[in-house]
This record gives sequence, C-alpha cells and structure tokens, in this order.
Amino acid sequence: MIKSIFSEVAQSLLWIGRKTGLTYNEVNILVYYLLIPLSWTIMLDCWLGIPVATGALLCVWAGIFIATRHTFRMWCDWAFKDSVDFLNWFNRWGSNYVLSSVIICVVIPIIIYALLIMLLL
Repeated sequence: MIKSIFSEVAQSLLWIGRKTGLTYNEVNILVYYLLIPLSWTIMLDCWLGIPVATGALLCVWAGIFIATRHTFRMWCDWAFKDSVDFLNWFNRWGSNYVLSSVIICVVIPIIIYALLIMLLL
C-alpha cells in the first residue's frame, strides 16, 4: 500500500513535469514548498480574515524566484536533495525513504487539510 501511494504520487509529479516542461525536482519543490503551503495559507487567512500568511509566503517565493532566476533548476535540485536527506534522516528509527515520503508528504498534508477545513467550517 505504501509503495503504491508513493508510486502514484511520483508518477503524477512526472506527468506534470512532462506536461509543463519542468523537471521532476522542479515540480516536486513547487508542489510541496509552494502550492500546498500556499493552499494552506489561503485557508488560514480565510479563517483569520486577513491575508497575512499568504502574503508572507508569496514574498518569500518572489524572493526565491528573483534570486534564482537563472539558476532555478539548480536551486530545485539542491532543495530536492536536501528534502531527500531529511526523509532519509528517519531511517535511523526504522523508516525508509518511501515510508517517510508517504507519511510526511501525503499523510501529514491530509491531516493539515482536515484541520484547516474544520477551522473553516
């Protein structure tokens, strides 16, 4: 089940990359470090009634895009490698890359979405 979830997510990111002309690493970083957090900040800001978190996140990403305008692909490769290293860090407690990826990149985001949706309702 875990390998199946991991494979489906990876295949989806590869498909997005093929459709957009971006690399797997670029899509991964944009999805997990921009789009998902952006959706969370939008939901949080709706609950708060002011766009503070969304504005802050967009400012950070504007800075990243400006600072890496000629090296964005390399920056994404670096960020992806650090993400892999982080996920492999959990191996010391009996996890592995695939399991850690599914927990941190699928299960935890679903829990956060559930909590934010409950806040909004």
